[in-house]
Amino acid sequence: MGTFQIEGGHSLRGEINPQGAKNEALQILCAVLLTPEKVTIHNIPDILDVNKLIHLLKQLGVKIEKLGKGSYSFQSDGLDLEYLKSEKFKEEGSGLRGSIMIVGPMLGRFGTGYIPRPGGDKIGRRRLDTHFEGFINLGADFRYNKEERFYGVEAPNGLTGTYMLLEEASVTGTANIVMAAVLAKGKTTIYNAACEPYLQQLCEMLNRMGAKISGVGSNLLEIEGVESLGGCTHTVLPDMIEIGSWIGLAAMTKSEITIKNVSWEHLGVIPSTFRKLGIQLERRGDDIYIPAHKDGYEVQSFIDGSIMSISDAPWPGFTPDLLSIMLVVATQAKGDVLIHQKMFESRLFFVDKLIDMGAKIILCDPHRATVIGHDFKSQLKATTMVSPDIRAGISLLIAALSAKGTSVIHNIEQIDRGYENIDERLRAIGAKIERVA
Repeated sequence: MGTFQIEGGHSLRGEINPQGAKNEALQILCAVLLTPEKVTIHNIPDILDVNKLIHLLKQLGVKIEKLGKGSYSFQSDGLDLEYLKSEKFKEEGSGLRGSIMIVGPMLGRFGTGYIPRPGGDKIGRRRLDTHFEGFINLGADFRYNKEERFYGVEAPNGLTGTYMLLEEASVTGTANIVMAAVLAKGKTTIYNAACEPYLQQLCEMLNRMGAKISGVGSNLLEIEGVESLGGCTHTVLPDMIEIGSWIGLAAMTKSEITIKNVSWEHLGVIPSTFRKLGIQLERRGDDIYIPAHKDGYEVQSFIDGSIMSISDAPWPGFTPDLLSIMLVVATQAKGDVLIHQKMFESRLFFVDKLIDMGAKIILCDPHRATVIGHDFKSQLKATTMVSPDIRAGISLLIAALSAKGTSVIHNIEQIDRGYENIDERLRAIGAKIERVA
């Protein structure tokens, strides 16, 4: 396991550029399988999860050329479909949850798709039912090898468009179904579709490739199937989860930071949710400026005076990937706040590490935690921790950067899965962080 050593208690200062969006990149990369023509993608983040998917695509036979930092071309004109049934794929594909989105484009284009049960964060149950029920609705046959934990869908006669109401507005589930449906015969209607910016970007890219998708940005998508798709060029959005992480870092460390080129129109309620904790942030063109919070930040209350609660919801609600950040930032706020993580029952289980550092947190149940803010009257204490998942890992890193003393975080591969060269980028704005193993 890799390790970070962090000397906390220092204010940071400077500019930071967000990486390309991890969640969008995983969808966009799978979409290159839909066409034999060349697809060029810019602003791909150099992170473990994305690099694993690029490796899987290469193993599948996609011709990949690196054009520059974050820029690649992909051409899927000679795929090895037998690789999907190999032991090597079962091993490599199971280590990445995003590999599930290979199934939709392969099913749509070739009538067959296979995937081992994917891995990813240990944040509770993350069902795949939405994906496979969507494929079945389009006419695919489904099978699951329980002993080998291996899924398969087949449609030797092609897919047929239909109406479907999704049980949950799953982002990856919607993406997977859309990628299958664009090459299905006839019209597909997806109600209760996810409408996150990642999904909007995917649909807009597919339309540039020749797909006919309407309703983009809403929860009702209509797709007229086409016979084939062509190539295109696409640029990945800046990562809104990383942007939220830098906002939280600036507040917790009382740092003056400017986050560059954030694509404000795609941030939704993220800025206003941080303002609920009393964090000041200013729009300057397409940048976010966060002043040094020398006097701290005070949690707002609701109009009726009741305790502030912050919870996740499907887009355009607050993204669940930032709730861990909100929780750690609340530990130094003036006031109390209830953090309600509705989607994943294990995502708050890292709070014991914050409590060890001196935070006042009551874990009410697997989904809710009440945070009593210190108002910077008591600094967190350095400790040794293990990162359980990407978002908890970055939250613990923020806590360590604000703490008194030197902290150690093990299993930093979890952080590297979602954040590009984070130690180098933090050192550039004054953080004292070293990768020691």
